[in-house]
Amino acid sequence: MSTPVLALDGRSLSLSDLQPLFRGGDLELTLTDAARAAVASSRALVERTVESGAVVYGLTTGFGRLKNVAIEAGDLDTLQRNLVLSHCCGVGEPMPRAEVRTAMVLRINGLSRGNSGVRVELLEQWIRLFHAGFVPYVPQQGSVGASGDLAPLSHLAAATMGYGRAYLGDELLDASEALARLGMAPIELVAKEGLALINGTEIMKATGVGVVLRAAELSRCADAIASLSLEGLFGSVKPFDPRLAELKGHAGHARAASNMRALLANSQVLDSHTDCDRVQDPYCLRCIPQIHGAVKTALAHVSEVLAGEINAVTDNPVLFPETGEVISAGQFHGQPVSMVLDYLGLALCTLANVSERRVEQMVNPDLSRLPAFLTPKPGLNSGMMIAQVAAAALASENKIYAHPASVDTVPTSANQEDHVSMGVTAARKARMICDNVEAVLAIEYLCAAQAREFHSELRAGVGAQAAYDLLRERVEPLDVDRFLHDDIEAARALIASGEVTRRAEAAMGAPLEA
Repeated sequence: MSTPVLALDGRSLSLSDLQPLFRGGDLELTLTDAARAAVASSRALVERTVESGAVVYGLTTGFGRLKNVAIEAGDLDTLQRNLVLSHCCGVGEPMPRAEVRTAMVLRINGLSRGNSGVRVELLEQWIRLFHAGFVPYVPQQGSVGASGDLAPLSHLAAATMGYGRAYLGDELLDASEALARLGMAPIELVAKEGLALINGTEIMKATGVGVVLRAAELSRCADAIASLSLEGLFGSVKPFDPRLAELKGHAGHARAASNMRALLANSQVLDSHTDCDRVQDPYCLRCIPQIHGAVKTALAHVSEVLAGEINAVTDNPVLFPETGEVISAGQFHGQPVSMVLDYLGLALCTLANVSERRVEQMVNPDLSRLPAFLTPKPGLNSGMMIAQVAAAALASENKIYAHPASVDTVPTSANQEDHVSMGVTAARKARMICDNVEAVLAIEYLCAAQAREFHSELRAGVGAQAAYDLLRERVEPLDVDRFLHDDIEAARALIASGEVTRRAEAAMGAPLEA
């Protein structure tokens, strides 16, 4: 498969363009001619401003509280180097490499808009490093989300300058050695460039993009797995009637109900209990359109905000070459991103909460009309008893991570930066919630398939049956107790890869909607 080519111009990047980086793939980057011209124009403005002797924040002054300290012309390049190195204060575990590579793409894209004053040569060098597989080692913690993601972006920039560490393939090296192996010289920054590289929301956006792409997949997959659970519990398809969606008036509800109808089409299981004595299903089945649908609505909003932010100019000061103005503002503030990533975390928590309740419905014989804990020989075997406990633990842990980061703020830089967004914290929490949701859905997937074993003579709906068949290619039915961790990981891998969704869609002949 050929590597997708992204022509960056600071205006047209989409979330889906970045998907290959989170699927183990790659991208080929280039700058459009228009971007090159815009970048050159803004760079010329920087050089004219410096030559004029004008006092401009970040070009000829110190930073933050030191904004009133004038810098001599001969020290301007050193100022940019010092800025980056002094801000390399990140701590904690390294960011996932897919997120670091995404942050590189986003930073190149934002600077290519032509309002930041960097050289075209700087962007070209970053593109060469990206293509060479040079991935800076970036600690995850240390950003408050304004003035941008200063600490982690500084680690990103410093590696290209030969400081810190970087990965080449799976090998972690001193950045200077990694550059030497590639035959590339460390980047030497000139006026404005250090500030342009580290003022921005690229870290919170890179993590957020990864989570929102995964969340869209989990939204589709949750519908497929829920359809299999509904089959296992002999639920009703009636709550998915399109007329109910019309009465409710929410687009997410309509998409979830449509998915469920398609997944359950031609089900012998549901047809078999048309005249049974159950009046109505529990909420975790009956309210799938309302619950899963609310998640879909949230995803749509978060995606819209992020889609705009990945094409935003987020550094400071901002240059307007057409008028010759240099304006100091707050483009780097991450509040728009922080708030929606908190929202994304809340939405994902909901998926785990309702999934765990479906697990409880299946393993509890007082509710399911199935053997206790879904084992043919309960007592001697515990079956899925502790799988439900694990799902409950993860759903509960998510509630701690769901505490919003965006409502917190700690004044920094001697109170010059007196309101911050905590956007990276919001992004990291959303990622942790996403990880847990994936595991909870994996447990539901196992339980739903196991529930089907007790009435396997009846064929499930086309999409649900496809999901069942896929799992049985990797995980055998649970006849006697065994080491269940491996089963959970196998189910989780199918979810994370998108294969559950693809199999269901192929059987249905139609896409599932996120």
